[in-house]
Amino acid sequence: MNAKPKLYSFWRSSAAFRVRIALNLKRIDYEVIPVHLSKNGGDQLSEGFANKNPNRLVPLYEDGSASIHQSLAIIEYLNEIYPQPPLLPESPLDRAWVRAVAMDITSDIHPINNLRVLRYLIKQLGVSTQAKDDWYQHWIKVGLASLEKQLSNDPRVGKFAYGNQPGLIDICLVPQIFNALSSQVDVSPYPTLMNIFNECMTLPAFINASWEKQIDAEGSNPVAPPQE
Repeated sequence: MNAKPKLYSFWRSSAAFRVRIALNLKRIDYEVIPVHLSKNGGDQLSEGFANKNPNRLVPLYEDGSASIHQSLAIIEYLNEIYPQPPLLPESPLDRAWVRAVAMDITSDIHPINNLRVLRYLIKQLGVSTQAKDDWYQHWIKVGLASLEKQLSNDPRVGKFAYGNQPGLIDICLVPQIFNALSSQVDVSPYPTLMNIFNECMTLPAFINASWEKQIDAEGSNPVAPPQE
């Protein structure tokens, strides 16, 4: 009997959240290995974890002898070995568009708001907590405004970011909206994004991947997404 694949994850990691959604959409039975990013100086900085992933980041996905890091690489791998349901369109042009919008989130919004960046702002550059929070909210707002403009009038958008089945953009968008809500960003300027978000959050794959459903979650109901 083959062992379950393992996902090294932290409950509030946006990148790990993406992979959890993808695994759930593909109905893959997997084991979560919690990696706490703050306690004990950060489990991801331990030599044991660094031997598995020299980047010292989550997520890390282990499938038998295979080990894959970077959330989008993991998701593309899952989509190739488990084709159904597809997370990308059939058309090469539409696939490129979906990837580009997903990368607007994963490459432009998320990295400059990552935990290690925020820690550096405070510990090495000496910025105040308020300045750090202002930085965080500014880049979320810039990114969400761009996404709203792109998706609000695109005919490819349906109930989800591409048509009426959840896919790669939705997988990346939902964790980013969680971050926005948690940091008390006013999301009213982004009605298209919030419609997509709320549609996603009716699905078990997204619900069960969310912060409060994780085995390492801290506190109850860390974020209460709107249900309108």
